[in-house]
Amino acid sequence: MREIVLDTETTGFEPAEGHRIVEIGAIELFNHVPTGRTYHQYINPERGMPNEAFEVHGLGDDFLRDKPKFGQIATAFLDFIGGDSRLVIHNAAFDMKFLNAELNWAGHTIIAMDRALDTVAMARRKFPGSPASLDALCRRFGIDNSSREKHGALLDSELLAEVYLELIGGRQPDFALSVGPAATEGPRAQADWRPRARPVPLPSRLTEAEAAAHRNFVAGLGDGAVWKRFE
Repeated sequence: MREIVLDTETTGFEPAEGHRIVEIGAIELFNHVPTGRTYHQYINPERGMPNEAFEVHGLGDDFLRDKPKFGQIATAFLDFIGGDSRLVIHNAAFDMKFLNAELNWAGHTIIAMDRALDTVAMARRKFPGSPASLDALCRRFGIDNSSREKHGALLDSELLAEVYLELIGGRQPDFALSVGPAATEGPRAQADWRPRARPVPLPSRLTEAEAAAHRNFVAGLGDGAVWKRFE
């Protein structure tokens, strides 16, 4: 199962008020294991960065001015998330609202809301009445977030991936029974993996004395013994 843990940073709270995405970060999981594939992009919001947003993200107008516009990166972003991978997002309604607004403005098909899994809702179900912010969940699970001085989409995605794995029961929620030998080689290798016969059979660990004892035992069982069918 392929999942994308995703985060966005924006100039404000409402795309309907002209606010835009300035950064996207995402990491790929396959069967709950990070594959090492990531997506990270700064985006020119085509508007000024409000002071309060600059304080949160540390991204100013000068830094963003030469970055691509969303329409220029939309196809690459959609290619990375794929057509049916689950999107794991903290406060999913916020990020999906912005992503779909940007995709609509750029002339692309929007993303179905049912693809998003909201980790805030997961945390509130699991720990009713407790804080469900990313920082609070990092503290609860002992995840080091000391480098999170300002919000950054890729760093937040990495932290969220760790939080998500804890929310679903730890790093191996299914005891790794669904993860084959090729899990670390990426989703394509995992999907194509099939067991093959050994090129050289393993040597028998049965001694000659043990084999002789077995033959004598089977001989004493009579002609109708099941063991004799396999001789």
